[in-house]
Amino acid sequence: MVESVEITRVNIRDMLSLDISVWMNHPDDMDFRPSLSCKEKMFTISSISSGDTLATVELDDEQMQALEATLTAELRVKFQVHGMHGRLNKIAPIIADGKAKKLATANWKTVQPVDLQ
Repeated sequence: MVESVEITRVNIRDMLSLDISVWMNHPDDMDFRPSLSCKEKMFTISSISSGDTLATVELDDEQMQALEATLTAELRVKFQVHGMHGRLNKIAPIIADGKAKKLATANWKTVQPVDLQ
């Protein structure tokens, strides 16, 4: 299950693009099915599974025009799990030297339809 979702950045590329950070409860959780909607400049990411609102952000006029032009949004998702992707208490060798291990992160990019209300 999804623990929390944070919208970190909203850009306009070919269409409206959102960078989001999704924190999962367990590494084997795979239940992230987003539903996108927009009502009066308030962009909402909801869960199809539970119907809960996961995150909201207010769009400006330029972002709304890009959204209305395509009726789709690109989600650039970074999945993280507490315990695996939390803070490291002890950082050993410098990563640039190639001797340290980096924690694995799962990234996902998709184009989803947006329900304008």
